[in-house]
Amino acid sequence: MSSMDNRVPDSPQPERTTPQHRIPQRTPRRRPSQWRPSHHRTSRRLAARVALAVLGATALVAAFAAPGSAATAIPARAQSTPYWTNVWLHGHWIKVHTHGRFGKIPLHRGQGLGLQQGSNLQYNGGPVVHSPAVYLDFWGSQWNSDANGVEQYMQSFMSGLGQSDDNWSTITSQYTDNSGQGPSFGGSVLAGTWADNSGPAPQSASQSDLAAEAVAAAQHFGVSGDDIQIVVLSPSGTNPDGFPNTGFCAWHDFTSSGSGNIPYTNMPYVLDAGSSCGANSVQNQLDGFSIVEGHEYAETLTDPEPSSGWIDSQGAEIGDKCAWQNLFAINLSTGSFAMQPLWSNNDNGCAQQAP
Repeated sequence: MSSMDNRVPDSPQPERTTPQHRIPQRTPRRRPSQWRPSHHRTSRRLAARVALAVLGATALVAAFAAPGSAATAIPARAQSTPYWTNVWLHGHWIKVHTHGRFGKIPLHRGQGLGLQQGSNLQYNGGPVVHSPAVYLDFWGSQWNSDANGVEQYMQSFMSGLGQSDDNWSTITSQYTDNSGQGPSFGGSVLAGTWADNSGPAPQSASQSDLAAEAVAAAQHFGVSGDDIQIVVLSPSGTNPDGFPNTGFCAWHDFTSSGSGNIPYTNMPYVLDAGSSCGANSVQNQLDGFSIVEGHEYAETLTDPEPSSGWIDSQGAEIGDKCAWQNLFAINLSTGSFAMQPLWSNNDNGCAQQAP
């Protein structure tokens, strides 16, 4: 919504015609230099300005009085400053600044992507995660009617990662920052779950909407900073950021906010895309959720503020280079889950586990 300009330009001056083209008047004619607008013309112009001002004020009041449901969001063009975007969510304005769509895992077309060719990952001087903490945000009241068990599957999956029997996550530990420290694991990485069912999630959430929901989740949990990953899970039947017609299964980014940086993931309901996002590719119809979120989770650990962490010379991250290749099942203390390999500089290739 662009800022409203309530100024009404002055009425144009009457066309000055030559005397022979004028309609005869009953009152004496004035010379052009003596012409002045009549009092009733001035009154009409003033009334028009007042009417437009009232309309503008009414529109602004309506915008700020929008109902605070999860489905109500102000598009990015509503922001009047070049850096921040304000989104109306949960009854108040949330200020976000997005940076892009990174680590996009593309729709699966039946074969590996072949991105593992080329150089190893290179460090670009930014942060990496030290102590991973993942927060699942099931956005929207539509989740109340989900019959596929996705919430339980995702909680079990993330609860198992980081435990002593998880030698897949530890592939990321080789990627350190300037302090010499990389991701380390001493227990489950799942730090919290929120069923945000205060209202329906939008049918087609924009990137700014997704970032605002991630900030709302971070505020709900009372967290921020580069060690966290907020996973915004949209319900079935929705199209966050154009999914699946925009060609991806998920992506990650970080948003600046008033409380600090928030790394987050746009995690659509990938079962809606079927085998294109991994359904039944290893064990069952929910395979895509662990494959796709595992991809974005590993990339958040090694590049939480893209692309300042670990990427290769072509901009690919740790998961991109091995997407949809050599899929397998990992056995964790919480169950068996479909996974993809990760790029390992130590192995100069895709690896399913750390040594």
